[in-house]
Order: sequence, then C-alpha cells, then structure tokens
Amino acid sequence: MESILNANIGGMQCIRCDALHPVADYFEGCPSCLASGNPASVAPRYTTLPREVRFETLGDWLCYPGTSGLGEGVTPLSSLPRVAAELDIRALHSKNEFTNPTGSHKDRMAALIVQRALDIGAKTIAVASSGNAAASVAAYACRAGLRCVVVTTPDISLNWRRAIEMYGAEIVATKSADDRWTLIKRHARNGDWYPATNYMTPPVGSNPFGVDGYRTIALELYLQLSDAPPTDIVVPTARGDLLWGITKGYRDLQTAGLLAATPKVHAVEPYPRVAHAHHGRGMVISNYSGDTAMGSIGGNTVTHQTLRALDESGSSAISVRDEDALEDQRALAREGLYLELSSVAPLSGLRQLVENGNIGASSRVVLVSTSHGYKEPASFTTALRPITV
Repeated sequence: MESILNANIGGMQCIRCDALHPVADYFEGCPSCLASGNPASVAPRYTTLPREVRFETLGDWLCYPGTSGLGEGVTPLSSLPRVAAELDIRALHSKNEFTNPTGSHKDRMAALIVQRALDIGAKTIAVASSGNAAASVAAYACRAGLRCVVVTTPDISLNWRRAIEMYGAEIVATKSADDRWTLIKRHARNGDWYPATNYMTPPVGSNPFGVDGYRTIALELYLQLSDAPPTDIVVPTARGDLLWGITKGYRDLQTAGLLAATPKVHAVEPYPRVAHAHHGRGMVISNYSGDTAMGSIGGNTVTHQTLRALDESGSSAISVRDEDALEDQRALAREGLYLELSSVAPLSGLRQLVENGNIGASSRVVLVSTSHGYKEPASFTTALRPITV
C-alpha cells in the first residue's frame, strides 16, 4: 500500500491552544498543553483545501489520500419519515456507518492510522479496545501486513475475540480497562508499539491522523443531502473523536467556500460528563459508576476536542438513559434498522433536543449510526424466550 502524506498539511495544530507544531506523532497531544497539565489533541492543519467535493476524490481532503482497498466510507443514508413525523421535524436520516467493512465507523480511522504507520516505518500497531476499534484496527493492520496488538480485558465478548483472532492480531489482557492504557503507554514510549488509541489520563483523542478520517462523513453528507442540507447532526460520543471529525469536516467545507453555514453537531452520552467539565469539575469524573449498557460510549472522561467541537458548532451535549435507548432500539428496528445500543443513543438524545426546543419543526436531522445490533453482547439475549416447535 503506497502511503504519501498530503502535501497541503503544514503542521499539527492543538485543538485547545491553537499552537502549531511540526508534522509528527503526538500521542500525548500538544506538548504545551501537556506541560500545563491540560492534555489536548492535535489535528493536521491544512494550508490549502480542495475547491470541490466529489465522491471519487474524497481522499484529496485527507492527511493520507491513498486508499486501503477495503472500501471504507461513502456509507448510505436511510430516511426515517415516521419517526420524523412523530417528532414533528422536517426530515430525519440515519447515516449508516455499520456498512463499513468491519461494521463500524472505526474503519475510517483505522485506514489512516495504518497508512501513517507504513509511512513512518512502524511495525506494530496497538489498540486499547474490546470492540469496534479492536476489530477495525486488527483488520486494517492485517490487510497492510503489519502486526497488531489488541489490549483488552478478560471479559471481552467471544464474538469480538474470534474476529480479532481471525484477523491475526495478538490479544493481550489486563485486569482493568485503565491498565490497558498503562501498558500501551509503556510500549509506545519505548518505541515498540504505534498506538491507535488514547492512553492518557486525562485523555486526549485517538491517533490524530486516524481522527482526521472522520471528516469525510461531513463531506459525504454535503454531497448526499445537497438539495436539503442537515441543520443538526446527532453523534454518540465517548472521547469525541467522531464528534470532532464531523465538526472539523464541516468547518473545512465552510473555509473552502463551499458552505455558507454549518449544521450543529450534538453529542449524546450516557452520563453528563460534558456538563461536569463545563462546570469546572475536571475532565475525569470520579463518581462515575460506569454502569451503562451503552458500552461503546461509556467511560468517565471528557476530552478538549469534545468541548471545542460543541463550542464551535454552538451545539448541545445530551445524556440519555439505558431504558430510553432500549425503547428507541425497538423504534428503529420497526423502521428496519437494528442498531447497537450506543448507536441508538442519538435518537434518544434527539427526543430531548426536540423537547427542550433546541431542535424545531423546520429542522433536518441526521443520526450517526455507528454500529449494527448484531454485535450486541450475549447479555442482551438472556431475556429471549425459547422458540417452541
């Protein structure tokens, strides 16, 4: 796989203090912010952006224009007219990220991380994950002939474990989720592993070259909904990689002179982590129990990229309950979409945004559906009644 950095990248810019650094790998974020005790992500800074958007040349907008050959991206939309009518909004769509090769949005990130690893001569990619990111990075590393280490916990789903092992990745288990980060930090600092995901506390986002790949969701929506652009996009959010990428993609479209106004990009989470951070209580929530069935967006941390994305688009962060997401999982299934519970959370968040007046009757909304429901853990099947003959 040929891997050539986009010539229009002029450095890596901090998303918190805007300091510009040379192009390099900043696994621990902006050096200046790290030194001040406020770890924050960096992102590739483009000196020039293309003057047009076409499906065939979306790679020209990315830090690594080369393709993986697996076919990630250009995911379809499903219209949801009945739910739109129920909520009294003009239009509602689902952006079906579960149609990516390994079944989630993470493929957009993994494809670019692998290209970056090849570009700098890294031999081993490491990912801290027990789900979508683990399978995605394992698949793309395998495709590129790179070694992959998945650092997880012993309770990893057997379905995920089988997928990861089928891709040829090595699984290393630690006692706790936090221990995963400690292990990856040690090997990353020693130069043994090229990290795909965060290992800091407080956290920064995932590998910034990978996060850059999420910008293409905004570019695709620009093309897919050109006649009736969305006013609002609702995103399931953990540490804000996807939220930031979509927001940045729309901002770049505006900078390139292709959009006069950008949509609001709202975050949905299982606990009011963003409110906690906005109230000056820090980026790590000490009293968070972690008890949520929405595992893909769980955790007790907030990143500056989440806060910056929300501020830049004038958007809201909504926390939703498991029971509401479970009910909306059934509602979307009746529309023909069976989604992972974390991917359903945007609909539950949308209901709140409509109720509190943040989204009105003239709104055109896109829900980002990150993963399908066939990946749900075995615990979801325990309530099923036996099938009788």
